[in-house]
Amino acid sequence: MKIDLIGPSYPFRGGISYYTTLLFKHLKAKHQTHFYGFRRQYPRFLFPGKTDREESGFYLREEESQPLLDALNPLTWLKAAKHIIRDRPALTIFPWWIMYWAPQYLTMIFLIKIFSKTKILFICHNVVEHEANFLKTVVSRFVLSQGDCFIVHSGQEKENLKALTGKSRITVTLHPTYDVFNTAAMPKTSAREKLGLSDEKIILFFGFVRRYKGLPYLIEALPLILARLKVRLLIVGEFWQDKKRCLHLIRKMGVEQHVTVIDRYVPNEDMPGYFYASDLVILPYTSVTGSGLLQLAYAFGRPVVTTTIGDFPEIVADKKTGFLVAPRSAKGIADAVVDFYENHDGEEMSARIKKEHDRFSWDHLIRAIEGFVP
Repeated sequence: MKIDLIGPSYPFRGGISYYTTLLFKHLKAKHQTHFYGFRRQYPRFLFPGKTDREESGFYLREEESQPLLDALNPLTWLKAAKHIIRDRPALTIFPWWIMYWAPQYLTMIFLIKIFSKTKILFICHNVVEHEANFLKTVVSRFVLSQGDCFIVHSGQEKENLKALTGKSRITVTLHPTYDVFNTAAMPKTSAREKLGLSDEKIILFFGFVRRYKGLPYLIEALPLILARLKVRLLIVGEFWQDKKRCLHLIRKMGVEQHVTVIDRYVPNEDMPGYFYASDLVILPYTSVTGSGLLQLAYAFGRPVVTTTIGDFPEIVADKKTGFLVAPRSAKGIADAVVDFYENHDGEEMSARIKKEHDRFSWDHLIRAIEGFVP
């Protein structure tokens, strides 16, 4: 089968870029696949972080990808559409996650539909993006209505998509794992020594800090945890929002000596150390559809504490591979962390996570894509 794929890849970093690159890697193993990537994503003033480009020495790259698209140059949108029309694929796949890509996608899809018979498949990382408003919802509805078929990563998102567009050709698959970053196991003691940490109980919040990720609730939970046991919280990732609020809250809660803040994007080669040094990964999200970070934690065999939203309840077996708590509940987070240390064996939970590896195989996603073409 011929398949064309649109999306970010190297030199761009982040979860969507990694996802699309790995998707291409697995698609091309079974199908004739063209991958049309981006030369430029965002103008500098729209990007909240320091850079969207990879600065790591260990990056995901597929040499066959063709970086055609400049998000700010409509001529490149036309060029990409021309390539797809010429390829005559059975499917053209577009990842969807934010409203920003509406003009580019709509231009390409309009031309593709006029001059070819290819079906348009959207892989929806977010049906409507985080922190949505009326405009984002309307634009998402218009763009996604152009699709012929869809893949989402949770039952909740399937219902959201049906309500938004009225479309029915929707397949739910679990978010695949990012075990590509787990290049070599590292003993916990070695990881902690490398990071200059002592042999203590360590919990980890990892990734870009954005409002919907709920970090303040974790900080508010820390005094409740410390009243029962001694832990260290690692906050590792570049702050995109709420840095002053979170740092103020740490001081207000009086927990500065129990928190280590590393406000920077962590290169891929340094990532394993933080996960291997930690006992438990905390994802206190208040709004989410799915999260690559949950699959990243599982790739390193680390149990999680997360909330009962999005696809988390479909992935996390409560008190077996992690803990599910109500969103916006500092007490719920605290109780789960204490329960983990007092009543559960971290090694046993890690072993259960590893046994479930096949549930999160990329093969499930590939079969779902194949299912849209007889």
